[in-house]
Amino acid sequence: MSRTVLITGATGTVSTALMNALRGAEVNLRALVRDESAAGGSRERGAEVAEVAEVFAGDLDDARSLPPAFEGVQDLWLLTPNGPRAPENAMNAVWAARQAGVERVVRLSVVGAAHDAPNRSGRLHALSDREIERCGMRWTILRPHWFMQNLLNEAGDIAATGTFSLNMASARIGMIDVRDIAECAARVLLDDPDRHHGETYTLTGPRSLTFDEVAGELGLALGRPVTYLPVGDDAKRKTLLGHGVPEWIVDMLEEYARAYVSGWGDFTTDTLAGLLGRPPRDIAGFARDHAPAFTAAGDG
Repeated sequence: MSRTVLITGATGTVSTALMNALRGAEVNLRALVRDESAAGGSRERGAEVAEVAEVFAGDLDDARSLPPAFEGVQDLWLLTPNGPRAPENAMNAVWAARQAGVERVVRLSVVGAAHDAPNRSGRLHALSDREIERCGMRWTILRPHWFMQNLLNEAGDIAATGTFSLNMASARIGMIDVRDIAECAARVLLDDPDRHHGETYTLTGPRSLTFDEVAGELGLALGRPVTYLPVGDDAKRKTLLGHGVPEWIVDMLEEYARAYVSGWGDFTTDTLAGLLGRPPRDIAGFARDHAPAFTAAGDG
């Protein structure tokens, strides 16, 4: 009998990639969204979700809204929004899962989640990770490194000026392609529930990169120079706030940037290769696959 998988964060980058990775597998996909009419985000993204999953309305902020979505579910993909209420959101989902008899939770955490992490996000995720470890269900935790897809936030500047600015100085980061995270999550969800029970997997790309190296790979893919321009925290903060990014998120990003500048992110693991039987995607492949996003309208 096919298992039913409930996807939280269904319109986000990782969950969307996960649903694509599970497309055609012998599972029943169910998507939890805040607004069923628009599937929680843009109508275009909502339509994509509705094509591959049964859509249920529910809000991780509101525990009373969750039971219908969890009824008859065997596996929960747990992804909570970034924010100070993340542990509460995770708790509400775990509570609903236990009440519904869910068998397994696969949770997306963050790289370096720990009670002594150098950022509040990592400490908040550590609280949720500990709850998962004691939840009474089978569980697996994924802790991915910095997403290559974060570079798409700089696509407008790269397309317009051939430059991008981050407050990362010369930090080296073992960044990972989100598609690889999704494929690891799919592998865990498709395997027997006992196979990955009790495991915490730290997922990285194949090598640790500076943003000068990233710029070089983007330039090769685009056929024109791309330059990384390091900026200070205050300059990046002003830019993000100017784009309407919430202050808590801006603070979070600044805390991560400071940690990365200190060398905190300069590592890789072989965990992904062990799960998937192949090496992680490299930045060169990411750049080639996403080249159109970094190209100004009318170019080439």
